Amino acid sequence: MVAPRLEDVDVHSDTAPEPIPDTAHRKALISALLDDCGVGWQKKLVTRIVDAGIGLGLDGTSRLNLKISAAALEEMRAAFRLFAPFEAAPKVTIFGSARTTAEDPLSQQALRVSRELADQGWLVVTGAGPGIMEAASTGAGPEQSIGVSIRLPFEERPMHEIAGNDRLVSMKYFFTRKLMLVKESRGFVCLPGGYGTMDETFELLTLQQTGKMVPMPIVLLDRPGGTFWRGFERFVIDHLQGDGMISQGDLDRVLITESVEDAVAEITGFWRNYDSLRWAGEQLVLRLRATPTPAEVEGLNEEFVGLLRSGRIEATAPLAVEVADDDLLELPRLVLTPQRRAVGELHRLIRALNELPSAPVGGDAPANN
Repeated sequence: MVAPRLEDVDVHSDTAPEPIPDTAHRKALISALLDDCGVGWQKKLVTRIVDAGIGLGLDGTSRLNLKISAAALEEMRAAFRLFAPFEAAPKVTIFGSARTTAEDPLSQQALRVSRELADQGWLVVTGAGPGIMEAASTGAGPEQSIGVSIRLPFEERPMHEIAGNDRLVSMKYFFTRKLMLVKESRGFVCLPGGYGTMDETFELLTLQQTGKMVPMPIVLLDRPGGTFWRGFERFVIDHLQGDGMISQGDLDRVLITESVEDAVAEITGFWRNYDSLRWAGEQLVLRLRATPTPAEVEGLNEEFVGLLRSGRIEATAPLAVEVADDDLLELPRLVLTPQRRAVGELHRLIRALNELPSAPVGGDAPANN
């Protein structure tokens, strides 16, 4: 089909044109529009976005739902543009209460953990509000901070460390804000907080449990002598796990600690040897920074036999799908066929990979792949 010219479409007519039910014809019109606007990058995906918007109009979608859709897309565009220059930099998101005072030991914990991670090359992402968020941004400093704030009728103006600079984006909706607070980071530190903090913490746990997010280090950091997260742990084990609502070991993926040093070690150490993963059908590919020895691979098979649905853990060359995508071909890798729901065991395997004698000692902060 030849795409129609834009000049053949009367966009200024007072009479609304008839809907175009033919999807192929509609996409040809969109293609011509994108060409006229100079859009060449990922044109198929941009066509899908525009086509979905037209579909909302054809569906007679309510004004409220159209406003939600338009605002969400605009907010995501603004956030994507904010984060784009820092794509390769490792980021850690720090969650916590907006009501914690500067004198509270929790604020000092947030300040220290963010400062130590920033000193090791990590960007610190926060919700750009007061309390724990402000302490974390202060610890990291303005050059190592990114803020994703929320517009509320009664609280949360961006704190002084971020307000006025170009590393802040403001959101109307919590769901777009949470997307950006989670999507961009390679580690998470949660300090005690209220409904919002617990919502964010449960979001992380849910994404990890369901496999909707690749394994990431999650630290639940308390004040010295604090009982907030240990109480949370008891609730999860006694009620959620005890009543069969989650699997045994589902909380094993997180570190509960009151030590800033242990929190930093958990975030950075998670990437000591483990680099990334990829699914290829039923096979899981784990990309590493160092090649394990045959004896180390044999030891992993003995320790993690319960993780496997079939076969063994094997060192291998890049799979065909990885070669086709030119996907990190230079890295050594292990391939296994795991039980799909054994997420806690997968985290234990990653920690075991990071503790292998062949694993690099220290190393640079990980780049976002």
